[in-house]
Amino acid sequence: MEYLGLLLEFIFLSIGVYLYLFAIGRMKATDPKARTRAEAFRKRNGWWLRLAALALVAITLVNIVLHVMQMIGGA
Repeated sequence: MEYLGLLLEFIFLSIGVYLYLFAIGRMKATDPKARTRAEAFRKRNGWWLRLAALALVAITLVNIVLHVMQMIGGA
């Protein structure tokens, strides 16, 4: 069960990284219509999406470090 929790934390970390990359414009859609919708969404909501992604990454990294320390310590 410990490893399942750690796996879920890594999944949340990857979601946070993906959201941050989307918020700064590094992730591009191949469909032109989807690309224009994504650009419009980014222009309207980019600042809070960036903050939310950074918060998710920071919290998840702290959780991963604490989880690994707990697993190593055996507690």
